[in-house]
Amino acid sequence: MKSDSVKKGMQQAPHRSLFHALGMTEEEMEKPLIGIVSSYNEIVPGHMNLDKIVDAVKLGVAMAGGTPVMVPAIAVCDGIAMGHIGMKYSLVTRDLVADSTECLAMAHAFDALVMVPNCDKNVPGLLMAAARINVPTVFVSGGPMLAGRVQGHKTSLSSMFEAVGSYAVGKLSEEEVKEYENKACPTCGSCSGMYTANSMNCLTEVLGMGLKGNGTIPAVYSERIKLAKHAGMAVMEMFKKNICPRDIMNEKAFRNALTMDMALGCSTNSMLHLPAIAHEAGVDLNLEIANEISSKTPNLCHLAPAGSTYMEDLNEAGGIYAVMNEIAKLGLLDLTCMTVTGKTVGENIKGCINKDPEVIRPVEQPYSKTGGIAILKGNLAPDSAVVKRSAVVKEMLKHEGPARVFDCEEDAIEAIKGGKIVAGDVVVIRYEGPKGGPGMREMLNPTSAIAGMGLGSSVALITDGRFSGASRGASIGHACPEAAVGGPIALVEEGDIISIDIDNHGLNVKVSEEEMAERRKKWQPRQPKVTTGYLARYAAMAAPACRGAILELK
Repeated sequence: MKSDSVKKGMQQAPHRSLFHALGMTEEEMEKPLIGIVSSYNEIVPGHMNLDKIVDAVKLGVAMAGGTPVMVPAIAVCDGIAMGHIGMKYSLVTRDLVADSTECLAMAHAFDALVMVPNCDKNVPGLLMAAARINVPTVFVSGGPMLAGRVQGHKTSLSSMFEAVGSYAVGKLSEEEVKEYENKACPTCGSCSGMYTANSMNCLTEVLGMGLKGNGTIPAVYSERIKLAKHAGMAVMEMFKKNICPRDIMNEKAFRNALTMDMALGCSTNSMLHLPAIAHEAGVDLNLEIANEISSKTPNLCHLAPAGSTYMEDLNEAGGIYAVMNEIAKLGLLDLTCMTVTGKTVGENIKGCINKDPEVIRPVEQPYSKTGGIAILKGNLAPDSAVVKRSAVVKEMLKHEGPARVFDCEEDAIEAIKGGKIVAGDVVVIRYEGPKGGPGMREMLNPTSAIAGMGLGSSVALITDGRFSGASRGASIGHACPEAAVGGPIALVEEGDIISIDIDNHGLNVKVSEEEMAERRKKWQPRQPKVTTGYLARYAAMAAPACRGAILELK
């Protein structure tokens, strides 16, 4: 056992004295030491129930012959961090989570791990850590929130942000917004649509790192507690068989994840996180293959914000395994990949039927014949940009319009809410990338304002920042190279005509090469927005968004 290095032999007597100080018995020291990485806190709604999940995991580990020990991980609520300096600290926590978990696990010689995340950057951060540490590891999330209900309709956090935009143009009264405020987020859990947190928890299932139901069983269901107990038992089986994360998260597993990403219509943030996780697992996941995979993968789900169904509906329809079983009919998944169950993907999904064809479309009747995410390229984003195609209305799949240029999110929001953006415009928000932000803020406030003001079918938004999974419309993010390093997005001027062709993966500004060259000669790098603390260190080390915005030594 790895933990023998801190438990066995005379040289380890001082170490054992510290275990005794914890109240640990000799019997417990004889067993495998299992770290339970808990993201519990009292500020993130998706994490306020994780103490119960952790208790259930610990019980499962103990029942199966291990000694569970809880250690912490941080998490940020993207919703609370949205629209102010807090959002600069969202993406960057992914690497803090990975680094600190690596430190805790290696310093204390854990034999195996159970990761208990739930929201946004916390899930990929722990997946990155799992790949680095590479001891037997199982994931069990806190589960999604139930949908809210306003005036007889299901609703969610994205509806809440859009309600503010509707209020700004007189479509909703203050009292009506208050009703949304009180009812949009009715329970603990990760917000109820296919936003980033739920996208990553579902893709954890697809990768093989979580048990069936990890992504979809609602947080308030007792079934979630049972799942946590089984996760504790499962990690002990993995320990006995020495099945480790890098045995599971190989190139084939990541292709499966990209395929299911397209089928489910996941958040565009997955295009940041999957390459970053793959990097830690020693897999080079080039996003060039995303369009190839998308071209043959039908989009089967339109969960909020793309449609009117929610995570609870997907769970009742059969969950992620049912969607995988549909996609497997087309031969698009590698069914031989190993998973934390000790069985292959094919063995896991066998017999998992689609119970509701309105929630999970059959492959014969998809929402679209191509996937939910598209990678765009052109002279505005030579390396790449990302859009959630499944959340774009048909009339905006191809669009041309004048650029309305803003050098930060706040200026754009002021213009949108001030009525200065009109139908046909293309809002450009730059200097918000990994380095320029720094931290690559999400643009949920401007996209929600555009949608809430009734401009979602006529206005596009392009940024070197990123979007919340709750964003919808022609919201194109991750423009690479970013403005801070002199990418073409830095050279766009007010009124330039921008051409968007999502079906053909095009993103161009209608300016000649000669004119762009002249503009480049005049361009000067901006002074960093932040020069001290963690954000400054992050900006200095952040790789481009197309490579997952990973941290790398120069």
